[in-house]
Amino acid sequence: MNTEHGNPVDDLQGVAGDDVGSQVTEGLGVLHLFGQTAGDFDPELATARVKQAADRGTEVLTVATLGHRCEVAIMALDRDLLGLRRLQLELRRAGLSFSDSFFSITEVSEYARNITEERKRPRLYPKLPPKGKDAWCFYPMSKRRNVAQNWYSLDFEERERLMGEHGASGRKFAGRVVQLVTGATGVSDWEWGVTLFARHPDDLKDVVYTMRYDEASATYAEFGPFYVGIVQEPEVVFASLVTGL
Repeated sequence: MNTEHGNPVDDLQGVAGDDVGSQVTEGLGVLHLFGQTAGDFDPELATARVKQAADRGTEVLTVATLGHRCEVAIMALDRDLLGLRRLQLELRRAGLSFSDSFFSITEVSEYARNITEERKRPRLYPKLPPKGKDAWCFYPMSKRRNVAQNWYSLDFEERERLMGEHGASGRKFAGRVVQLVTGATGVSDWEWGVTLFARHPDDLKDVVYTMRYDEASATYAEFGPFYVGIVQEPEVVFASLVTGL
């Protein structure tokens, strides 16, 4: 537990009504939900639930997705995991059926430990979506543990060098793509979740293609399923599930 900014448990104890066990001490919980409509789906109720969650302090994005795995994606961020669960249950009662999900927590990578507090904050407490970047992609990933490709058998300095190279590739897309990498070790089947926001859909393709040639990715990375879509207002996304428009 990071106690750099004081004792987080003591801080939480001063907040009336907080359930300490459900609170993230540094950063935010991030819940990705992927689903489709059930027969009794109510788009107006779903929209109202998202807006009510936002009023409670939960940051919620709705994504019109492409492909057969899901018709809609919900990305929600909250310090309180019970707030995320409440939104999940309320959307299910509004008639959404979820086929996949991913939970993670915002973090600052150990390889970025020397960056300024000003640069740490948007990684821990992002404001989403970035303006003008509505093309959206999510995928989970882990580092390999194969005999000849074991990321965790490398010393820190080598891992730091490889991630420095990887980060340099990503910075070539500054202004085109914003990346949010969230930690999932111990809370999901994969070790990280990667959410990308871009100006255009082909920017998503270009950044992933370019960065896969880095040694940290080409030799040591495993990727899960990719989800892609467009961030839109909840009333637009939910209405389209009924009208097909």
